[in-house]
Amino acid sequence: MKTAALLVKPLTVAAMTAAALWAVSPAQAQPARIAAVNSERILRESQPARLAQSRLAQEFSQRDHELQDMARKTKALADQLDQDAAVLGDAERQRRQREVSELDREWQRKQRDFREDLNQRRNEELAQLRQRASRAIRQLAEQRKYDLVIQEAVYVNPRLDITDDVIKAINASSK
Repeated sequence: MKTAALLVKPLTVAAMTAAALWAVSPAQAQPARIAAVNSERILRESQPARLAQSRLAQEFSQRDHELQDMARKTKALADQLDQDAAVLGDAERQRRQREVSELDREWQRKQRDFREDLNQRRNEELAQLRQRASRAIRQLAEQRKYDLVIQEAVYVNPRLDITDDVIKAINASSK
């Protein structure tokens, strides 16, 4: 009786393993459909990305020119002070040094504010563009029945790359 019980256990385990393998085999019969996307290209080459860059350039160009003018003025005053330092009295030299220092501090403050504002607006534009790209990727994946879409892979075989299709979809949706 003991030998019969010993034989039933391995047979049960073998039957369960065969059943599990049989259940899994149909899923393995069809390979997973995989695609890849280069989001950097989307953020660089799509029409909405170019429009966003153009909007940002237009929005911040005036402040950028003002900062450049302020930097030139500060440099000109510092150069003039260096040239005139030998002939200026102590009080006049200190006054001009304070003037140059104050102008330089003001320029640095404005430049820092400019960079913060520009970065904030750029991040807002990028967030909107990323949302559009994600929607386009999701739609393409559903239409083409992809199981997995990978972004930013180290290497992608060109036949798996759907970046051009995503860019086309985003461009079409922006019209």
